Amino acid sequence: MRRHPRILINTPDIELWPAALLRARGNRDARILARARYVLRRKRDGRYLVAELPEGLMPLRPRWMRETGIDDALDALDAVPEHARAGLEHVGTLPLHRLHERLDALGIDADAYAERTGLPLVAEPDWLALAGFDRFRRPLWLQVDAARAWAHLHTAAHRDGVVLDAISGYRSHDYQLGIFERKRARGLALDEILPINAAPGYSEHHSGLALDIGAPGEPPAEESFEATEAFAWLTGNAGDYGFTMSYPRGNPHGIVYEPWHWRYAPP
Repeated sequence: MRRHPRILINTPDIELWPAALLRARGNRDARILARARYVLRRKRDGRYLVAELPEGLMPLRPRWMRETGIDDALDALDAVPEHARAGLEHVGTLPLHRLHERLDALGIDADAYAERTGLPLVAEPDWLALAGFDRFRRPLWLQVDAARAWAHLHTAAHRDGVVLDAISGYRSHDYQLGIFERKRARGLALDEILPINAAPGYSEHHSGLALDIGAPGEPPAEESFEATEAFAWLTGNAGDYGFTMSYPRGNPHGIVYEPWHWRYAPP
């Protein structure tokens, strides 16, 4: 049986997804994905562009060669065997690509926001490891050390009779921008969104080191999580595995209390 890759290769505009982890969007896509190793996927809207098959590239979208960032993505595809031989232990970061353009589109002054919140800019890693699947059966991507630590944390909790659900892990700058756009389309003002979601480029999720954690039967990303056995266990044990809660009550960043948000930051 052909072994499918378990890493996400990242470029500023396009992600290289293991084809086996993607859902087909029609019969033609299903036939192609069944034979593909990687699919080049546009970050800003998730559109599939082209698949890598044993006999070569198979277009999934017209004019895919004109896509912004396609040359970088094809170079990354060519370099996948080198990554594999190197063991994928080294994690680099991407340039802060078009970040000010994204913030300007939202009406956010980057310098004023950084000064007000004290949040640093967060670059995206150039590759991420599959850390399992989240509550919604979506692939959970984390930096490799964070993925290993999450596996150990999850197993330790299970031994103690506690079930931890991953809610979300890595998010790109484009994904974070989409959160803002969707909320504004629902009529929310920027001042209502920023205490709940860090501005694109400033979220810890961009790093691949942070994840949101929940418990079965508990709604995701709600303050009520603090009353669960899962939260009590995390409070007492997460630090042993390198995880800390990023946004406690009264944090200096102006972010609401998030008992569900934990970041891998070993001492």
